[in-house]
Amino acid sequence: MPENDQQDDRSRAIETLLSIRQSIDNIDAALIHLLAERFKFTQQVGGLKAEHGLPAADPERERDQIKRLRAIAVESHLDPEFAEKWFNFVVAEVIHHHVRAGAAPTAE
Repeated sequence: MPENDQQDDRSRAIETLLSIRQSIDNIDAALIHLLAERFKFTQQVGGLKAEHGLPAADPERERDQIKRLRAIAVESHLDPEFAEKWFNFVVAEVIHHHVRAGAAPTAE
């Protein structure tokens, strides 16, 4: 392949790469906005739990959510293990916020 053709191919590849990265950046921004919205609601949950002396964690709900999210992940061609790890990470942060809000750390 002549050098000019190789350079054109490389330029097109870089242009495509930049376009794909812009799409990834847009998705990342949307995910952050969605997480912010999610945490607004979980803060409300934490306030209710604190107000009524409820435990910060709800293991039964967490199990149900993991099952539901793993199924969604499979349907979406996403590794269900990854979906579960993501959920556990988010829930750990939510529980931390609930405890800080005054919810009981564990069920009594």
